[in-house]
Amino acid sequence: MGLFDFFSKSDSGAIEEGLKKTRESFFSRLGKAIAGKSTVDEEVLDNLEEMLVSSDVGIGTTLKIIDRINQRVARDKYLNTEELDRILKEEIAGLLRESDPAAGQNIPAPYVIMVVGVNGAGKTTTIGKLAARFSKEGKKVLLGAADTFRAAAVEQLKTWGQRSGVPVVDRGQDADPAAVAFDAVQEGVRQGADIVIVDTAGRLHTKTNLMQELTRIKKVMQKVVPGAPHEVLLVLDGSTGQNAVIQAREFTKATEVTALAITKLDGTARGGVVIGISDEFNIPVRYIGVGEKIDDLKPFNKEAFVESLFGKK
Repeated sequence: MGLFDFFSKSDSGAIEEGLKKTRESFFSRLGKAIAGKSTVDEEVLDNLEEMLVSSDVGIGTTLKIIDRINQRVARDKYLNTEELDRILKEEIAGLLRESDPAAGQNIPAPYVIMVVGVNGAGKTTTIGKLAARFSKEGKKVLLGAADTFRAAAVEQLKTWGQRSGVPVVDRGQDADPAAVAFDAVQEGVRQGADIVIVDTAGRLHTKTNLMQELTRIKKVMQKVVPGAPHEVLLVLDGSTGQNAVIQAREFTKATEVTALAITKLDGTARGGVVIGISDEFNIPVRYIGVGEKIDDLKPFNKEAFVESLFGKK
């Protein structure tokens, strides 16, 4: 098993339950889109387009899906609505990106993850849940509290560290974020940690300032571990729908994001946003949040996601 190979059948079940609201809304809209129709015609495609957009899949991705279905209709000459589920599943799965972050490479020690995202997206909570998950898998984990701008962010991370049994490096609120990141990576090396996760400030004060701060954090970490961070994980709140897309645009302009964690999908019918974000930014979704419990952050598996979205037959 690799460093990040921990998708299980229990994860699949939790994802199915966590996407319940999205699935119910999705199928309700899909049913209305094909009501009274036996073949996929122009009206069905128009209704399907409206359904996908209203499910927060996004206009660009929706048009891509509709175009591909249109091509299949033209090629096959006849397509009935009963086949639409299967075709939609195939096309959606084809747009979703996932990958093993350490596939095909020698895993460095420590493996450094820098986490970015706006306040309120579940960034610090995601870090705590990741730490618990890695620790449960037998990995030695260390956290760096470099979000020193937001009040109580450091204390919140320390609380998560206690819950997951993972040490936290901090210098308190208002400390220099880059200095904290440096200390965390250095301590990770000293302790022989497998994974170091560094929290960062979640304010989009200005793109220029954000870019400068994240670049400086990267540079000081590289003084300790060349090539760090090995992953830049952007945390997005899936319940905000298209606002999550806007945040992704801002952060991908400010830094090189290599993976996504999309949280709070259990409390929303907007799970379709996962499809649009993965497609538009061509960045793999690494984790999805499907509940509030410490083990409710799940590794993303596109087959399980699509099956959960449509409902298992």
